[in-house]
Amino acid sequence: MPKEAFTSKAIAITLVVLTISAIAGIITMTILFEVQTSNLNMTARPTWVPTTPGPPPDMRLPKNLIPDSYEISIQPFLHIELPEGINGSITNQSLVFTGNSTVYFHCVKRTNTIYLQSKNLEVFGGLLMNTKTREMIKVLKMMHHNDQSDFLEMPLDNALEVGGNYSLYLSFTGEISENLEALFVSTYQEGDPATEDDTGRQRFLAATNLEPTSARRVFPCFDEPDFKAVFHVTIVHRIGTTVLGNAAKKGSQTIDDEWEMTEFFPTKKMSTYLFAFTVSDFTSISTPYDNVEINTYARPEATAAHYSQYAATVTGDILRFYEGFFEISYQQNSLDQIALPDLEVAAMENWGLITYQEGNLLFEEGVSSLLHKEQIVTIIAHELAHQWFGNLVTMNWWNNIWLNEGFATYMSFLAADSVEPTFKIKELSILFNLHSAFEQDSLVSSHPLSPPAKDVQTTLEIDQMFDVITYCKGAAVLRMLENMVGESTFKKGIKRYLSDFMFQNTEPSDLWRYLQKAVDDDNGNAKVAEVMDSWTKQIGYPVVTINTNNGVINQKHFLFNDSSESSLLWQVPVTYMTEISKPKPGLYPLEKKSGQSSVFVSKDGEWLLANINCTGYYRVNYNLENWQRLLNQLETDQSMIPLMNRGQLIDDAFNLARAKLVDVTLALNSTRFLQNETEYIPWESAVRNLEYFVLMFDRSEVFGPMQEYLQIQVTNLYNHYKNETGFTKIPRDPTSQRSQVTAVWYACSNGLPDCVKMASGMYATWMHNITNPEYDKPGNISGTNTTEPPILEVNVTSIIPNLRSVIYCQAVAAGGKKEWEFAWKMYQTTSDTSEKDHLRKALSCTKKTWLLNRYLEYTLDPEKIRLMDVASSITDVARNVAGQALAWNFIRAHWDYVSQDGGPYLINEVTKRFSNQFELEELERFRTDYDLGPAARAVDQAIEQTRVNIEWVKEHKDIVLNWFEDVIPRRV
Repeated sequence: MPKEAFTSKAIAITLVVLTISAIAGIITMTILFEVQTSNLNMTARPTWVPTTPGPPPDMRLPKNLIPDSYEISIQPFLHIELPEGINGSITNQSLVFTGNSTVYFHCVKRTNTIYLQSKNLEVFGGLLMNTKTREMIKVLKMMHHNDQSDFLEMPLDNALEVGGNYSLYLSFTGEISENLEALFVSTYQEGDPATEDDTGRQRFLAATNLEPTSARRVFPCFDEPDFKAVFHVTIVHRIGTTVLGNAAKKGSQTIDDEWEMTEFFPTKKMSTYLFAFTVSDFTSISTPYDNVEINTYARPEATAAHYSQYAATVTGDILRFYEGFFEISYQQNSLDQIALPDLEVAAMENWGLITYQEGNLLFEEGVSSLLHKEQIVTIIAHELAHQWFGNLVTMNWWNNIWLNEGFATYMSFLAADSVEPTFKIKELSILFNLHSAFEQDSLVSSHPLSPPAKDVQTTLEIDQMFDVITYCKGAAVLRMLENMVGESTFKKGIKRYLSDFMFQNTEPSDLWRYLQKAVDDDNGNAKVAEVMDSWTKQIGYPVVTINTNNGVINQKHFLFNDSSESSLLWQVPVTYMTEISKPKPGLYPLEKKSGQSSVFVSKDGEWLLANINCTGYYRVNYNLENWQRLLNQLETDQSMIPLMNRGQLIDDAFNLARAKLVDVTLALNSTRFLQNETEYIPWESAVRNLEYFVLMFDRSEVFGPMQEYLQIQVTNLYNHYKNETGFTKIPRDPTSQRSQVTAVWYACSNGLPDCVKMASGMYATWMHNITNPEYDKPGNISGTNTTEPPILEVNVTSIIPNLRSVIYCQAVAAGGKKEWEFAWKMYQTTSDTSEKDHLRKALSCTKKTWLLNRYLEYTLDPEKIRLMDVASSITDVARNVAGQALAWNFIRAHWDYVSQDGGPYLINEVTKRFSNQFELEELERFRTDYDLGPAARAVDQAIEQTRVNIEWVKEHKDIVLNWFEDVIPRRV
């Protein structure tokens, strides 16, 4: 039921406004209808039947009709600003849209039935015409399949013939969504709110988010990725609003004193999930790039403050990189990107209109951190890569979505590294990508990159493909392939692939064929399809074990919880180096279960290291003697081991210990050298892996001595940055900035007294300066009087941007009600998205359970916590040992609401600490009793991981406790 139907009962003036809007809409749509049907001989409207008497013929659309183009007109009745005198709440909005469409298609197989896809739409019309003869064909009835196919079935009076060209006119109405799906509404405040309940400056916008299967919720269509077509789009919108679409604007025409319609130039041939438009009052900055007009849109105040300037500037640089890399120009004349206050995903690559969560596009100098800038450039690079991989060339079906997302992820590392070389994004990819993929792919409940198409049919099955395996493993195997065939050969194959398949759909075999041609041209010997099929069609990955005593090498499927022999084999490009042979690595192709080579035999007690710079998607295990040589090297001179491998040795050791392939004490010993390590990558790898120990033991007697050991290990790094920066200055290079953040975060989170005191002191000074703003000046943190005029901006803080998140969190954790409520007040009154994120995370850090409960309740109110932030807010609470049980109880009590955005992520994060039988049984009941939707696979993985955790803790708790108790005296 449209919102206005019951809102009008409460507010009389709204009834008048909405009635006028409805009349205007009827007039507008009548005009558009007459334009669309001016050449048709009208026939009687077909009978509408809401459900079918039987199941659909298949979950996939039949291939007898192929769309060529759509003419689409849509009118959202949303108010950008509610009329004066009406409360700004969304309950007083008009959340309805109307539209009409004509789809032009040709017939390749005779049929007397048309199938489209439509969901949650009322569809009318059904006017079918042979465009050559101008003859009408009667649509007997329209039947909507009330099942997962979403089919709109239209039996015909006469058959459609092979070679014939046809058009089908339909009109439709639907509701604008409030849950960030399909065509949805988003809200924001114009300026900072004066009070928590201030809705006087509430603004609204409409935007689309259609991937993978939501185009059918906006207009009836052939909603599958291989049904590409050209889109001719007209949007009817209120005068004074800004409408954006996939293509440049062709022109606008005023309809009356309230409405105008904007027509766009035809799009390129594209899939339906890329269709997009927005209606808002946003403003933009334009940046020239060759023949492409780049416009970056944001809230008017954000544009005026130049918060979108960095994104606008770097976009052109990234486009230039891709055009040079692919040797194919960007295919549109314009590129719009818009920072939305709400979006279900981080960003969406709609062709010509890229949508972003606001925090992923806006950067405020002096407030936003370096990590925020890295995030922005990487996400922009990911979405721009999609303009080639995904938009220009698209996977044939969703079971191969990794061809889109894996490529975009990997290419984003290369592009970001090119435009911001000091960030060293390529090096960081080992941490944020490879290790994330390994974590999920070590479970029996993982899935291949390319599962059979029959296993990915329903919307639920399609949604589940958008996971860590698709993005991170996809990128990792492409990185491995590039290193295997060589960079120039890889680029040559990719260029030809993109050039020959422009505006078409492909499967992995097409990619392998083109890369093989490039390999052959360059006289290479790699068998691309044979090698890559083993990585894309099989679940998981191998652990390669090398015995340096006899040179034997073998591979086995790596799993956390499986001792059985596996028949799976991979073709593994094993790179290696020795203490003597470095820096040039050797290559050994492991194509069978085992082999033997003298190159792996240690000579004169030298160490051997494999998977150099972590280019391969596999773990490495060694005989104990070689492990000891490598750990000794790390403790004596870690620089002898390549930087990325220092991080990988830690990661391999800890995960091999989790799989019970090495002793847990070996993993712990791999952290000893960190006392003398200042580089970010090894420390971040250690922090991520030690987090598992913290999660498993922070509710047991192990935690005390473990925390003491971690304090000892981080003290040198903490003192290094304390002496160098005093934590009031930003280190010059980005790597050191990251290390500074790690030092403070790890020292404070493990209770190093000096760190906790520093964080609490800085936060207390900020709190004091809010009520005494004259003190809040750079260089005047202590509040010393000066003769200069006071700074009166109460939201300014002297805490450097990179450290704000950790300092806010640690100060709230060490404080009480006063500190928590101050953070909440600041969260409510700031409009900067980066600062909001820091403060929102800090709210979850308190040790007071009653405050955590209050915060969880806030997530149920979208006026307090945006829907897109609900999942991350709850998981932040779950990471806090004081909030673990609270968060788990909360998501079960409110599953329908909290799972709307990020259900799988929510499950993965909230259950990470589960390690006892009671938690396992609760999780199993949850699996049985709840409608989990896309989160079902995540729950299965959580159940599997919980069983692993229970067994691991049972076997290792005493060993770990003894190790920490033994090692501490020697370190003091």
